[in-house]
This record gives sequence, structure tokens and C-alpha cells, in this order.
Amino acid sequence: MNLPEALSLIIIVFAGTGGELAVSRAMKQIGEVHDFSPRNVARVVGHAFRIGWMWLGISLMTAAFFALLAMLSWENVTFVIPVTALSYVAGTFGGQYLLGERVPPKRWVGVLLVCVGVTLVCIS
Repeated sequence: MNLPEALSLIIIVFAGTGGELAVSRAMKQIGEVHDFSPRNVARVVGHAFRIGWMWLGISLMTAAFFALLAMLSWENVTFVIPVTALSYVAGTFGGQYLLGERVPPKRWVGVLLVCVGVTLVCIS
């Protein structure tokens, strides 16, 4: 993997995961949605777009999307998709340390397995 590919991977993992964490934080401010009527969905969406975390999340996920497009133009999809699974690892750490979520031991084992899988993809 050359430098532009490595930088793209870093952007995909950290900007994509950061975006998901920011959107999650915004949605937690709104609260749980129970009513999916068109009027209530419009109200929730309107509320979401008045929260800065939502705009930050959308911006970060947009950057990750364009980095993914670039990486797919350089590498095979059979390499790109497994390697970007590192975002699951970053998401688990971010959920625990930035959002205060509890991560049970079995989930950490899953994170470890993802890391092993990415390593196997990278060395093959």
C-alpha cells in the first residue's frame, strides 16, 4: 500500500467513524423515535439538522465516502472492503470512550477477530 492509499484508508476509517459517532450523538440529543408518521419524521429531521453534531457527522462521512471512491479506483474491492473493516474497531473504541457506551467482553473478542482478519487481508 502506497502513501495515497494509506492516507485514504486513514480518512475512511477515522472520518467515517467520527461521522457516525457525531450523528449518534446528535440523535441521542433528539431522543428515541417511536412515531414514524410523515409529520413526526419531518419534525425529527428538522430538529436533527439544527444540531451541530449532525452537520459535523455528515461532513465527516462525506469525506470518508470520497476517500473510499479514490481507494476503490486504486485497489481491488476484495482488498478495500475488508481493510476498511477497521472502522468497526474505531467505532467500538469511539463508542466506549467518546459516547460512554459499555462494551461487553464478547464484543471486544469480535473486535480482535476483525483485527486478525484485516491483518490476514493485508499480508496476503
